[in-house]
Amino acid sequence: MMENINKLKAIMNKEGQDILRNKIYIMVVFVQVFILLGAFGLAVASSIASDPALLEQYGATSALKVGVPDNIRGTQLEADLVDQKLNLTYYNNISAAQQSLGTRLIAVVDINPANPVNITVKTDNSNVFYPVVSSKIDTAVNKYQLQQKLKSKGLNTTQTEQILNPVNLQVVTLNVNHQANIALNSPYFVEIMYGFIVPFILLLPFFLASNIVTDSVVGERERKTFEVLLMTPISSSFVMLGKIIPILSFSLIQSVFWIILLDLLKVPIYNPILILITLFFIGLAFIGIGTLLSMFVDSTKEANSAITIVLVFATFVLFMPLFIKASYFTPILNFIPTVILVKMASTPNISLEILLYSLPTVLISIAIFVLTVTYFRHERAIRL
Repeated sequence: MMENINKLKAIMNKEGQDILRNKIYIMVVFVQVFILLGAFGLAVASSIASDPALLEQYGATSALKVGVPDNIRGTQLEADLVDQKLNLTYYNNISAAQQSLGTRLIAVVDINPANPVNITVKTDNSNVFYPVVSSKIDTAVNKYQLQQKLKSKGLNTTQTEQILNPVNLQVVTLNVNHQANIALNSPYFVEIMYGFIVPFILLLPFFLASNIVTDSVVGERERKTFEVLLMTPISSSFVMLGKIIPILSFSLIQSVFWIILLDLLKVPIYNPILILITLFFIGLAFIGIGTLLSMFVDSTKEANSAITIVLVFATFVLFMPLFIKASYFTPILNFIPTVILVKMASTPNISLEILLYSLPTVLISIAIFVLTVTYFRHERAIRL
């Protein structure tokens, strides 16, 4: 038994060294860092660009340029637009303002002097700040029109203000000492990070692992080194374990680093142990599928093509459910591994229900691995 263990260690050591000597693999590991940082930066930028409160918080309202006629000065509409932190540019001729629309201006607001309630707004829909500017202008114009209607009914300024602000809202924050240290206080940021980027980043190493295992089997067969390995007095199960354990271990180590990096970026990942256990079984399934495919092809090129098709299908199955909002799909979606990862990563307290939803992933992964070992033991990868 000890002799078999030593042989297993020898195979694992060889596989580990092959991985570390693979320059493309090492390069792809570093590429994953840039993918993570790029995805994080994109989530931050898009969240700020689509959230009026964040734009004001980070002082980006200077980019919200709106053209208005010069005769708007001193009016209530001007005050309402300024209250929305819009950067107003005044024009004597509104036609000149419209010519700047799409270049220097995001929107143009025109008011009919004969009828102050009649307001025309033209916007540049292609501008990234269009949704924020449009929302701010709508708020200002609606408030202005309501003020004008109340004024026409004979109400004074105090009465108008009481109608416009009937409630004094006071927000009381609970659990201040235990609040999540999130990078950006934005619903969109939380949704895009935990709802897509976090599971995508954590699964990237295992997508890569399925490619590595195909090279480990098919590549050795092409180099005529697999025959020597199969002729050694060691069981097929040990050969499989010797190849799979290093690849799976390297993938899990990468995921640990990505969890740490996300935490440093103030995207806290809760329940890391449970997440790593789940990733272990997901990785086992990916590596098992990669190994099975390697036994049916004759070259690395064929293996890479086959695993690419499988990964495209797996990506669709794993990530499409994250964007499905229909409630009648919920009973099925709860069993999808990426949905489980999202719940684990974003929820401090895990319910027993989530653990039960994880069981099919565990059982399917074990079944794929057992099938792989059984087939390998039966065939002994005879197609050398």
